Amino acid sequence: MKTTTYADLLGEAELLGVDVRERSLGSDLAGCYYDPNRLIIIDETLPDFARRCTLAHELVHARYHDRGCDPNGSKAERRARRETALRLINPTEYAIAERMYEGDSYLIAQALDVTVQVVEDYKEMLHDSVAV
Repeated sequence: MKTTTYADLLGEAELLGVDVRERSLGSDLAGCYYDPNRLIIIDETLPDFARRCTLAHELVHARYHDRGCDPNGSKAERRARRETALRLINPTEYAIAERMYEGDSYLIAQALDVTVQVVEDYKEMLHDSVAV
């Protein structure tokens, strides 16, 4: 499975008609999507792996024309987190990393070149699929 690169995501944004800009956000926000202008802003101070995860996440909001930034459990936010985890994590690579690092989310995230949040979202999704 080919890893999705930041350049791949920028190409997708262009196809969707979404403008992507990088600025220092100076807050707890890694990025945000503003639907009326079809604009994604990514915090330029993030490391490359986090910028990639953030752009993948914000593109989910763009595809669904989500409005506003509500990081506290809205349906749109849960969907964006789930789809980002599915897109950026290869199940085989995750299984190997989980075994190798005994479930340590930080070490798994480092191995997979994603944020800890993306790993946690993937773990939650796995848990939910087993619970059903």
